[in-house]
Amino acid sequence: MLKRIFCNFKKTDFTIWIVSCLTITFAFALSKFKNVLSFIGSLIGVTSLIFNAKGNVVGQFLSVGFAIFYGIVSATFKYWGETITYLCMSLPVDIIAVISWLKHPYSKQEVKVEPLNLKKLLFAIFSAIIVTTIMYFVLKKFNTPNLLFSTISVITSWFAVVFVVMRSSYYAVAYGLNDIVLIILWSLASVKDKGYLPMVACFITFLINDVYGFINWCKMEKRQNKK
Repeated sequence: MLKRIFCNFKKTDFTIWIVSCLTITFAFALSKFKNVLSFIGSLIGVTSLIFNAKGNVVGQFLSVGFAIFYGIVSATFKYWGETITYLCMSLPVDIIAVISWLKHPYSKQEVKVEPLNLKKLLFAIFSAIIVTTIMYFVLKKFNTPNLLFSTISVITSWFAVVFVVMRSSYYAVAYGLNDIVLIILWSLASVKDKGYLPMVACFITFLINDVYGFINWCKMEKRQNKK
């Protein structure tokens, strides 16, 4: 079973995945105030990213699990923006993405990559404006800490999940931008509670994985179009 799941992994994939998991584990072990949920969620999240980078639908199933864990962890710090974004937006869209990827396979282990045309881009932009406007007032109502960064996180998260459903390589760019915002958000949270340091390490590894994901998806698209 495991051999079939990892059959298209190369040494680079295993190296990035293992180093990412070890980084998160060390951050958790060195943290004086341990948050087990953030640790488990981080490991699930970074594992989902390496599968997503390979275009493997397993990554989308894991993304569903990460959205649940991350939403709960965010709620503990009253980052309502992250909680609402992941549980009410990312979670259902990740489920839609699972269906989309299953319906459009290129092979048993790889999804069919689709180019991002103007029509899709315009939909992503206009829908992002609507969603972000609504979320801004919701977050403001809940007195969300670091409102500006939380709002920016909503924008980048929305573009990311929409591009994932569209099977566009630019999902990784949007997630990369979201990672930078979340590194800032959780760094601010860690100033008050060191238990959130693993979340900072988590999104640093996420950023590395998303950069790799974009590079790999560009190669996948080129290879698929050539065939």
